[in-house]
Amino acid sequence: MKLSGGVEWALHCCVVLTAASQPVPAARLALLHDVSPSYLAKQMQALSRAGLVASVQGKTGGYALTRPAAEITVLDVVQAVDGAGPAFVCTEIRQRGPLGSPPEACTKACGIARVMAAAEDAWRASLRGVTIADLVGSVERDNGPDALPGIGAWLTPPPPAPLDDRGPRTRPGVEGG
Repeated sequence: MKLSGGVEWALHCCVVLTAASQPVPAARLALLHDVSPSYLAKQMQALSRAGLVASVQGKTGGYALTRPAAEITVLDVVQAVDGAGPAFVCTEIRQRGPLGSPPEACTKACGIARVMAAAEDAWRASLRGVTIADLVGSVERDNGPDALPGIGAWLTPPPPAPLDDRGPRTRPGVEGG
């Protein structure tokens, strides 16, 4: 099965969103992964349309998971990004050409279509059996228990510096100062 690069990006984003304490802008996620912000934004929009993430508007807006990571499967993400359609579509080639079989002789799927359907069923079952929480556990096992909290801290921008009542400051020797 060939998947788009967007699936990988979307899965990584879902994993790191588990560590975020607030919604994360797509641009921040793109910076974290060093990927195209516009292409990543499209993947996040696909996740949002599928109900896997919520888009929060405003100054502190961004994306957040809509449900616990244990309730989002890898298959959910794959289908959100690449669609739910089958990987193999039989075109009944056996009915074509000078020796093609008549439609009435093709009442059941051919062996090729059956094996492809069985492979796809197994592939989907495998992806349905792995959750974002499972991937989080994998990150923790592979990179240690501090990896995701460190990412979560990086994803949360520092609060703006407090303003005081003295107004804007300028430096001596600088125009306006």
